[in-house]
Amino acid sequence: MTAVLGGCGLTGGSGDVTLRLVAADYGDSASDSSRKYWDKLVKEYESEHAGVKVDVSVYSWNDVDRKVKEMVAAGDEPDLAQIGAYADYADKDLLYSADDLLSISTQADFASQLATAGEVRGVQYGMPFAASTRLLFYNKTLFEQAGLTAPKTWKQLAADAQVLKERGVKYPYALPLGSEEAQAETMQWMLSGGGGYTDAVGTYGIDSTENVATFDWLKNDLVDKGLTGPVAPGRLNRAAAFTAFADGEVGMLNGHPSLMKIAARKGVKFGMVPMPGVDGRSRTALGVADWMMAFKKNGHAQQIGDFLDFVYDRKNVLAFSHEYDLLPVTNSASEAMGSDAEDADLKPFLDELPRSEMYPVDKMSWADVSAAVKKRIGQAVAPGGSPAATLGQLQDAASSAESAD
Repeated sequence: MTAVLGGCGLTGGSGDVTLRLVAADYGDSASDSSRKYWDKLVKEYESEHAGVKVDVSVYSWNDVDRKVKEMVAAGDEPDLAQIGAYADYADKDLLYSADDLLSISTQADFASQLATAGEVRGVQYGMPFAASTRLLFYNKTLFEQAGLTAPKTWKQLAADAQVLKERGVKYPYALPLGSEEAQAETMQWMLSGGGGYTDAVGTYGIDSTENVATFDWLKNDLVDKGLTGPVAPGRLNRAAAFTAFADGEVGMLNGHPSLMKIAARKGVKFGMVPMPGVDGRSRTALGVADWMMAFKKNGHAQQIGDFLDFVYDRKNVLAFSHEYDLLPVTNSASEAMGSDAEDADLKPFLDELPRSEMYPVDKMSWADVSAAVKKRIGQAVAPGGSPAATLGQLQDAASSAESAD
């Protein structure tokens, strides 16, 4: 790997160095824990780089962000953290920039919209590690039995859902706005209605005309007509919706690549199409990324950069993506995946990535705003609820969180 010129002179000597990495676990059992991926990668790296050791600690997604936060608070930052958010640490000037660490070829290989999402005030601190997009999944068997085709517009989606309801389908369209991951379902619908959490200049616009119109439609044309199933959207979590889809109880829902395995395991035949919009396919898709970041406290910029060049080698990016049904974050790995017949099932998600929009993770306020969305958005479509009022409350919360930073 090429030595990182930007990091030269920032470390002590070239003696033995141990890098500490805290990473999230993408597996759902010990047999497919991310620990296995990192052990293999580190073993290969250390065999080629005498004098550098990498000590990896892997924690569940329930714990990893909190664990890093506690380490930083105790003044015991790891050298590297692969977690869900980076902006707060960047704002406190605790992180190396990507320019400080990576070779030019590695940095240039990041998918452009992911690299941009990793910037704070125009400087990249968050290095994308894993990515995903969302598609509309539909139960092929239920659709064929009802003589339906996959919807391309909201109107068609509602019409299909009405037919499925009349045929006794439990969840014609599953709308998970519960506390687990409501921020994703919310953004997917906002984007399909021409809105989003922020406007064109990055200012929160949660109660925009477009977003209010979207949630008015969801409430009036889906929820109030009984097309979203027996569980109130505000009480339905993503995991439960995925399970119901795998059990053949859901006609349609938004899903990411892991739903393919969950459904296939239960023998459910499914199709996947881009999210419908008001007048046709949604122009923008929801994209999600997790982040790698490097803390400055211990120095070691040259060794960190060299290790990250190895981590982001095409072979290693592809290995991780294949293991966990995630999308590559680099152009070279994406091109390889897109041309490999064995990856045909992931290609529809890959095709969505270039037109995807990420959460506003560059904002220090995003964690608070996301938490508020998870807590309140279900009220927008509840009986007697007001989308305009709920979105207005969330906009007020977002403005307060933003000004506090």
